[in-house]
Amino acid sequence: MSPTLLPIAIMIIAHYEHRLPADYDLERIRSRAAQRGQLWDDTRDLYFKAFLLRESGRHGATGHSYSSLYLWRHAQALTQFVGSRFRSVTDSFGRPEIQTRLALDARRGNGTVARFAYRQDIDIARDADLAAVLAEEAARNQSQVARPAIVAGAVGVDVQQWRVSRILLSESELDQDAGTAYQVLYLARPELEQLPR
Repeated sequence: MSPTLLPIAIMIIAHYEHRLPADYDLERIRSRAAQRGQLWDDTRDLYFKAFLLRESGRHGATGHSYSSLYLWRHAQALTQFVGSRFRSVTDSFGRPEIQTRLALDARRGNGTVARFAYRQDIDIARDADLAAVLAEEAARNQSQVARPAIVAGAVGVDVQQWRVSRILLSESELDQDAGTAYQVLYLARPELEQLPR
């Protein structure tokens, strides 16, 4: 049976990252994630929000960064967030670039506690068959999410840069091929259970 794209193209993957100084006290970030994470546990139209940390010298990181990764049900939910709750981000860290992707596929896996997040960005070749590439990426995500340790997976496309972004939330460390590794400090998952397996 050939894989088909789920009718969820309106879902939005959003990610923004804040570079931190080398001497930044990372306990402040861990405390922030623990305190603010619970505020997202019942957010409407949000499948998940992951509070992420890259710590210099761990999991391939050469510097510190703090970021947030979202899977929104639709673009309007992201717009409402930027118009209201985003102020706490800009007041603390300034205005970051929010990278957004149209979701091609998103699923929950059999994993329960996300400890790591992985992001891999792949450029789509100029002469590639777009329909075939997007269908292959959706099928790939379905197979990746079926792995035992995966809590959730999503794949999205940037239609300005023509790039695919693969996202995996995992209970355990994955190999380097999974992409850039982040520590998950907190995972708010208000509507995660509504995603298909």
